Amino acid sequence: MKLLVTGATGKLGSLVVNALLKTNAATDLAVSVRSPEKAESLRSQGVDVRHGDFDQPETLEKAFAGVDRLLLISTDGDNETRIRQHQTAVQAAKKAGVGYIAYTSVVNAEHNPLSLAEVHRKTEQTIRESGIPYTFLRNNWYLENEAGSVQAVTHGAPWVHATNDSQVGWATRRDYAEAAAAVLAGEGHENKVYELSGKLRTQAELAAIAGEVLGQEINVQNVDDAAYADIMKGAGLPDFVVSMLVEMQSAIRQGALAVESDALETLLGRSAQPLSEGFKAILGN
Repeated sequence: MKLLVTGATGKLGSLVVNALLKTNAATDLAVSVRSPEKAESLRSQGVDVRHGDFDQPETLEKAFAGVDRLLLISTDGDNETRIRQHQTAVQAAKKAGVGYIAYTSVVNAEHNPLSLAEVHRKTEQTIRESGIPYTFLRNNWYLENEAGSVQAVTHGAPWVHATNDSQVGWATRRDYAEAAAAVLAGEGHENKVYELSGKLRTQAELAAIAGEVLGQEINVQNVDDAAYADIMKGAGLPDFVVSMLVEMQSAIRQGALAVESDALETLLGRSAQPLSEGFKAILGN
């Protein structure tokens, strides 16, 4: 059985491949990457490295040839670009005769107020309409998304957010990757949707965990959107990034990521990695 992972040199994809190599023969694994030269270390281990560019449909159809099970990792970019790229990938998978697609989505994709959720809603719809058996891996927030807040605190800044007491199901990227690997290589996951979340916590609770790791009390400031925007601009971020971050804070405040589920630990077959360990990794400890 041939398994293929897209975006295999990215932050999530590389972790998925590492997890798969622990339990599967390298010869059963293929990867689709835009720059094959960046995957030479995988090739040297016996992994089938293929060129696949989401902006060049003919490369994807060739990359997906002979693949039984595909993990489609969502791409980066603006919504319009990502939707087009994902639809191109699903069409290529259909033409190549791929037997199954697992896709990295977002929690509560149908009703999530995050603007990025539109990408996942439309991609899930495209996959369903393709007729290919699927699994939607609806990931909550990566702990690593908070790296900027942690780094700011180490330089004496407060932990700033605009989400009030809303909750988020943070988990480490490694846990999401290992869950994806378990589904891709496992059985009985066809046509299922998994809401993948860690324990629900507020920003203040998350900051307290970071404070324990740092050995300091963290000053947590909950501000309104205007103040949050001013602080982000003051940090030197461009206006389009500031607008995106403010939108995310607003959506999270509305409960966009307050999705409680034990599916992540069920797929992992163990407890989720403690967030304190994730913070240590972010800090390089």
